[in-house]
Amino acid sequence: LTRILLGSAQPRELERLRLSLERLPELVTLLQGVNERIDSIPLSSTLATLQQPVTADRFLEQAICENPPVVLRDGGVIAEGFDAELDELRSLSGDASDYLAQMEQREKEATGISSLKVGYNRVHGFYIETNRQSEPPAHYIRRQTLKSTERYITPELKEHEDKVLGAREKALARERELYAGVLDTLKQELNTLRNIAQSVAELDVLNSFARIAVEHDWRRPELTEQTGIRIDEGRHPVIEALIDEPFVANPTHLDERCRMLLITGPNMGGKSTYMRQTALIVLLAHIGSYVPAERCELGPVDRIFTRIGASDDLASGRSTFMVEMTEAADILHNATTDSLVLMDEIGRGTSTYDGL
Repeated sequence: LTRILLGSAQPRELERLRLSLERLPELVTLLQGVNERIDSIPLSSTLATLQQPVTADRFLEQAICENPPVVLRDGGVIAEGFDAELDELRSLSGDASDYLAQMEQREKEATGISSLKVGYNRVHGFYIETNRQSEPPAHYIRRQTLKSTERYITPELKEHEDKVLGAREKALARERELYAGVLDTLKQELNTLRNIAQSVAELDVLNSFARIAVEHDWRRPELTEQTGIRIDEGRHPVIEALIDEPFVANPTHLDERCRMLLITGPNMGGKSTYMRQTALIVLLAHIGSYVPAERCELGPVDRIFTRIGASDDLASGRSTFMVEMTEAADILHNATTDSLVLMDEIGRGTSTYDGL
């Protein structure tokens, strides 16, 4: 849609737009059935948006041919029957051989010269050819003399030649003009098309949430007003999808009595995985998705802060430790009592006491 607005949309993109719009009625029918079962206000709004009347699909079906070329440069994009002038120009450039055959038969009958031929070459254009013994009609104008033949042209053939030779260039120019007009016409419905695209995108996200929940046995989280995070049998959604063996699920319990967990253990023992899966589960729950856990009860969480990994900024005079301290300070300044904070390794490269 942005390319249409800027006038840079390519023919294949217009075809994809048409094909997408043609599928909308099917999507609306599916959505109506869902909406009747769950009576959702957001889905009702989406349904109303998708049912907005648009003419772009029918217009594009008339204007753009099926399977158009990638670019407009060589023509062949505008559909036959959309513009009479373009159709005539195409007919002139495409049906030249038929015209020559008809004229040749007609001239043979008119002149009685059985050896007469009507032809074309790139150097001399169209011509009527007879042997040198034949007497041509008075209106034949000599164009070229060969060893045993004479070539002529007539006012009718000259007029046709001018039309044909300029037809392709004129057809391309006319097609560019028509294509620009197609984009201008589509611009009139851009706002409606944007709203439809937004609704389709939202449905795509919701459908993805539902599909993942079914395929990976995710459960519906419960959002409460009571402070805390209670996750039973939580799993990391990305790692679980990438490994072949079963993911070992684990719980996370935080409340007013236990607001902080200090996690220790050997390298590659799963500390980072455990911390990040908690953040991902909280994030998934707050964007409206089911979560990878047997049970999930979440109190208010306004933001998620992370301080992860080791990096330095030596060019600015900041060591790894200083970067960690700066990031930790930023978290302390901005976090609230409802923030989820994950500090995955801090104080690296310092003594045990300073690190703690």
